[in-house]
Amino acid sequence: MDDKAQWPPVDPIRAGLSGRCPRCGEGRLFAGFLTVAERCGVCGLDYDFADAGDGPAIFVMLIMGFVVVGLALWFELTFQPPLWVHIIIWLPVASILCLVPLRLAKGVLITLQYANQAAEGRVSKADES
Repeated sequence: MDDKAQWPPVDPIRAGLSGRCPRCGEGRLFAGFLTVAERCGVCGLDYDFADAGDGPAIFVMLIMGFVVVGLALWFELTFQPPLWVHIIIWLPVASILCLVPLRLAKGVLITLQYANQAAEGRVSKADES
């Protein structure tokens, strides 16, 4: 992530939500729905540093799980439908509510990782004494 060239400042949140390059704000961050591209097509930034891990999935599942379970409980207490109605309604709703923000969360975490120069932790010899 050694940046020698001068690039105008890019808002990492805006770039992440729009799926744009964290350095130039123009190139595409994703090659597929959730697949990160190899490099930016505009400025050539190598996306090897990009490793959001399980963070986006955990955030989205916890937040959307709370929403879906709350709605399902309300639905159950209000209408008392059979179990198969719950399955038909809540499985697709939960899937859609998780997939849509997953790309947004992944983009934001990757652009914030670049903006804050986050890297894997390392132990140096000076730390061991």
